[in-house]
Amino acid sequence: MLTLSPRRTALVLIDLQHGITAMPLQPIRGEEVAARGIAAAARFRQAGAQVVLLNVDFGADMVDAPRQPVDRPLGGGPLPADWSQLHDGLVQPGDLRVTKRQWGAFTGTSLEQQLRRRGIDTIVLGGIATNFGVESTARHAWELGFSVVVAPDLCASVSEELHRMTLEHVLPRVARIVPSDALQLQA
Repeated sequence: MLTLSPRRTALVLIDLQHGITAMPLQPIRGEEVAARGIAAAARFRQAGAQVVLLNVDFGADMVDAPRQPVDRPLGGGPLPADWSQLHDGLVQPGDLRVTKRQWGAFTGTSLEQQLRRRGIDTIVLGGIATNFGVESTARHAWELGFSVVVAPDLCASVSEELHRMTLEHVLPRVARIVPSDALQLQA
């Protein structure tokens, strides 16, 4: 059991949006990740902790999408209309919403400033994909001096191997890996 102060902790859920939860994911389906995220967010709100919801989005012409040359680029072209909409039932009054245009949640957004102004020094991460958005955000948060917790039951990836490898070999260097039901929010 890990006890966290709700006043100083934020649950940060990454990319639980229609276009991503609909993808084939492992070790659990995107719909299940979203359902677990909704339940965890309700628990954090009830305890008085901040909930932060991130989605990734690009303009209709994709002019603001990353363009660096890579060996395995993402697909191009226009995205479906509801692609970036957060999962139904996730957003509640008082939640902090942030749209990003990179893998990680901090680059090019006001997330760090918003967290610091609220006195938050600990973030609990969940979302899709474990080895992209979650890992990028965890690394950057750690570099910024935040205490980072990753809830593996609130994460999924495009393969079970990538999910497991990230949780076992990468994230433990920058975060504590703790299932959401083992997190206790207590002042």
